[in-house]
Amino acid sequence: MENYQRLEKIGEGTYGVVYKALDRLHDNRIVALKKIRLEAEDEGVPSTAIREISLLKEMRDPNIVRLLNIVHADSHKLYLVCEFLDLDLKKYMEALPVSDGGRGRALPEGTSDELANLGLGSQIIKKFMSQLCHGVRFCHSHRVLHRDLKPQNLLIDKEGNLKLADFGLARAFGVPLRTYTHEVVTLWYRAPEILLGGRQYSTGVDMWSVGCIFAEMCTRKALFPGDSEIDEIFKIFRVLGTPTEEIWPGVTSYPDFKASFPKWTRDDKPLCQNLDSHGLDLLEAMLVYDPAGRLSAKMACNHPYFEDYVPSGNGYAY
Repeated sequence: MENYQRLEKIGEGTYGVVYKALDRLHDNRIVALKKIRLEAEDEGVPSTAIREISLLKEMRDPNIVRLLNIVHADSHKLYLVCEFLDLDLKKYMEALPVSDGGRGRALPEGTSDELANLGLGSQIIKKFMSQLCHGVRFCHSHRVLHRDLKPQNLLIDKEGNLKLADFGLARAFGVPLRTYTHEVVTLWYRAPEILLGGRQYSTGVDMWSVGCIFAEMCTRKALFPGDSEIDEIFKIFRVLGTPTEEIWPGVTSYPDFKASFPKWTRDDKPLCQNLDSHGLDLLEAMLVYDPAGRLSAKMACNHPYFEDYVPSGNGYAY
């Protein structure tokens, strides 16, 4: 670890502490140092985890936070060295003025005025959604799932571009129920097939999360803010209706599906009041119950919602 000088603790992620650090091997560039706290500290780092993480180093895309290095220290400690971005979508939304559905919180020190004044109007939502869908598409094309997409791991760079962090970590380390500080890992963006105890799931789990994030950007409120697995399931059912075999073939066979679940019916109210017809169509397609019928990231990237959106050459901007 002598090649990295820790500057300050910047957060507590799902897997451990995150530090801002200097990379002495590369002109003292600023990096994020993620300490992965492993469940069995005495057993060392599983070789499968090392293999999985090593593959992620090869993944390079403008919409993915780069994994720069992996440091395996003291046999049972693992550090991931990533490009440094100090703003995430959750903080960004909380920094919006109260009049705009935010909390008026301060952005991280050093945030440019341009970024601070960007806001979250329909065009910025479209930009962020395009970058999110392209990032997910890239990962899925490399057979990598995220499984825990949420505003906290969507980072925003100085130019106002959105990048996905922590892709592939779930397969290497699992998704814990609680963080190492015993904070409950949020269920708000979790797909119904996972909540119902499904073991076999695919790329659709990430697209459900993308849909939930899309709705939250539009309304400034979480779409399904459950505080337990059953509460999360029921919040989804109340909004979208309790799924049946007709709507979702095989749903009643999931381990945690109960015939005694309340039978809510869906009302005709649109999920977001301030989305145009293309936006609503995209959102609905991401929140299809049956994972087999849910929109793929590739299809999402080509959706009519993005027709009037023109990415610039240096990533995505107007």
